[in-house]
Amino acid sequence: MPRSALRVTAALLVALALLAGCSSGGGGHGDDGAAKGRRPSGTHVTIRVPADAPTISAAVSLARPGDLVLVAAGVYHESVRIGTAHVTLRGESRQKVVIDGRLRQPNGVVVAAPGVAVENLTVENNTQNGVLVTGSAAAVAGLPGQSGGYDTGDEPVHFLKSFLVSYVTATRNGLYGIYAFSAQNGVIEHSYASGGADSGIYVGQCKPCGIVVRDNVAELNAVGYEGTNASGDMYVVGNRLAGNRVGLTTDSDHQEKLLPQRGAVIAGNLIADNQQPRTPEQADGGWGIGVGVDGGSGNRFVHNRITGNADAGFVITATADLPPDGNQITENTFSANGVDVGWTFPNATQGKGNCLRGNVLHTTAPARIAATASCPVRADSATPSGSWTRPQAPSGIPFTDVAAPGPQPQFPNATTTGATLVPAVPALPDTAHVPLPSPSLLATGARVRTS
Repeated sequence: MPRSALRVTAALLVALALLAGCSSGGGGHGDDGAAKGRRPSGTHVTIRVPADAPTISAAVSLARPGDLVLVAAGVYHESVRIGTAHVTLRGESRQKVVIDGRLRQPNGVVVAAPGVAVENLTVENNTQNGVLVTGSAAAVAGLPGQSGGYDTGDEPVHFLKSFLVSYVTATRNGLYGIYAFSAQNGVIEHSYASGGADSGIYVGQCKPCGIVVRDNVAELNAVGYEGTNASGDMYVVGNRLAGNRVGLTTDSDHQEKLLPQRGAVIAGNLIADNQQPRTPEQADGGWGIGVGVDGGSGNRFVHNRITGNADAGFVITATADLPPDGNQITENTFSANGVDVGWTFPNATQGKGNCLRGNVLHTTAPARIAATASCPVRADSATPSGSWTRPQAPSGIPFTDVAAPGPQPQFPNATTTGATLVPAVPALPDTAHVPLPSPSLLATGARVRTS
């Protein structure tokens, strides 16, 4: 069917559904089953907001798998829940299509069905998350546990399978900018996150994850990227994690399921100048840290540029009773950090089998670990503990006061490209060919300039 005919079909579907809603007293959205039944089998349409439907939520409620919901410029005061699989939600303009929670709703966009793509728009001023992708009913219901995690008790873990978040700006949100929880086989790419009171980008409770976080900018957050209990085929590649309080953490946490965290790959990222005072205060008080491994194990850190972090470039420590074991730090470049690599175990729990190889670094705590813990090491080799002088963290600011982002790159041909086909399993990167990033990685559109 020609695209013009599909366009007319979409308008007709919406008109019929709205008429049905008015006649039934359904508040304007109505029961669209009859209208959907009039569509020829196997066809996909573009539903435009506000031309075909007055709100994004109304358009999403009419969408079938394979449809595109295309949103015109405007500020939309709504929380959008996508419960139909393989729907694409896309803004015509990344800067001008704004879903604004006005601090009255927990989430801007909730993805609760597989194969959904969210593209080319801005989400801001939500009390919890800008974009939430999840298979957890508790998370969809907006029931946060401590530290923004979701404790679902004894219930089994339900994963949302496959998703895409691309060219999204998430700013000034009360927990996370972009949050994938209890989700698998997805990609977060080409996005910008700032003003996250907990983290700009967060992946939690997945095993195996099958998730790629790539080519994003996270700045002016408490933490740029956080991966909690995110294990197996978990890739964080080619991102700019600069100008936060803490650049990146990968950790184990008893407040979420699927302990312990294990098996992430962190490659080719710029992790720089993470000591910005005009940021929300990190829950655990972290400041001036590039990378923190807190009870995470079996992770690989390769070809990252870690520079200008006032406390430490790379910290390994334990979470309560969960030791960090078998982490490999190889072929990274460190410079101008308080201490380049610091391993510290102030309590009884201590890691084993952590090692370094081929890095450009200058200072470590304890001293000489580059030689004494050179990869490979025995798995049962005790990781030594050191200490160093740590700077005092300044007070944070409310997430609502974080500086507004500048213009960001647009989704190519947003108004003429059809719906995005989200693969069931994303292609995983070959990190052997991921280069060391330049100090200017993804600098266009970033507010924080690295030294």
